[in-house]
Amino acid sequence: MPTFVWKGAGPDRKSMEGRMVADNKDVVIQTLRRQRIVVTAVKEKGKEIAIRKLGGGVPPKTLSIFTRQFSVMIDAGLPMVQCLEILGSQEPNKTFAKIIMQVRQDVESGSSLADAMRKHPKAFDNLFVNMIAAGEAGGILDTILHRLAMYIEKSVKLKGQVKSAMIYPIAVLTVAAAAVAVILWKVIPTFSALFLSLGSTLPLPTRIVVGLSDFLVNYIVWFVAGIIAVLFALRQYYGTHKGRRVMDRVVLKMPVLGMLMRKISVARFCRTLSTLTASGVAIIEGLEITARTAGNSIVEDAIMRVRKAVEEGKTISDPLRETGVFPPMVVQMISVGESTGALDTMLSKIADFYEDEVDTAVAGLMKLLEPIIITILGVVIGFIVVAMYMPMFSLISKI
Repeated sequence: MPTFVWKGAGPDRKSMEGRMVADNKDVVIQTLRRQRIVVTAVKEKGKEIAIRKLGGGVPPKTLSIFTRQFSVMIDAGLPMVQCLEILGSQEPNKTFAKIIMQVRQDVESGSSLADAMRKHPKAFDNLFVNMIAAGEAGGILDTILHRLAMYIEKSVKLKGQVKSAMIYPIAVLTVAAAAVAVILWKVIPTFSALFLSLGSTLPLPTRIVVGLSDFLVNYIVWFVAGIIAVLFALRQYYGTHKGRRVMDRVVLKMPVLGMLMRKISVARFCRTLSTLTASGVAIIEGLEITARTAGNSIVEDAIMRVRKAVEEGKTISDPLRETGVFPPMVVQMISVGESTGALDTMLSKIADFYEDEVDTAVAGLMKLLEPIIITILGVVIGFIVVAMYMPMFSLISKI
């Protein structure tokens, strides 16, 4: 038998690689998938065979529309193969259209819908596939698809709130920094040459501004290269296991942004786990999928610790309280949901509450950031203007 070298990602998202003796690459792929390893490449005798992933770049909104239309068609009684044929032929996203047609072909060949979708992890993640599998097993595929569409729509809304909270201050500060850089690079040297020609002693603020201008003019290439290098280093550090956890922990401890990110993580956790449990996915598997979609490594580690405790026979609420990540109110409501047998309903209510809290927090953050940014810009621009006019005032007073 040939020996295959494979690469992939394990359940904890860590990169993995190894060797396996098998009849062919399909056997390797199926064996690794049973071990919950997402295979990215298989290599035999120096010839690398990359696993096809047509699902890259499928927008969540596109997936949501597909899911909702699929739900309506299934509910209307259309055969699954015909539904996929119609959806694939009318899909404007060419990449996603190819995926749908491949899924249709696999289903027509006798594969289950979940197994057919599992071949395209970039388009249909573990949450999507496991819910589809639960819907097929329970004969409620139309209901599951409807829940999935609602879940994706709420997830898109939540991500939009995060982007609005982050993009606005970053964009404003970036434009402001660029404007100040242009002033120091192009405008200040003109004033500096004028002051030097007059031969007068410059005040301290003026010397500071002129010094910054000289530095930027002489070292602008190195300055820009340094910024790019720092950003690249931070990105590489965040890509490591330790770096991601250090930076995510720092974000959660930030005064205002940390509270917002914590609320977002709680809302995402409750919404995802509620959708999974209501769809019949086992709680152990649901917690694992929820951890992967947490969006923060600290929250992800906390959920995985809860999953391990549940495997040992404990309830969800007790280990959740021990993590210290989730607010006491959330833990208490989950405890009530477990004791009453309505965990999915309680999680849904918590998700609704925290999504509203995120709306309020984002609006509050915007109101807080606007005066702070205006103040910072006013101080910086005012300092530059005053520094440039101080020598002129000194010369006028002498005259």
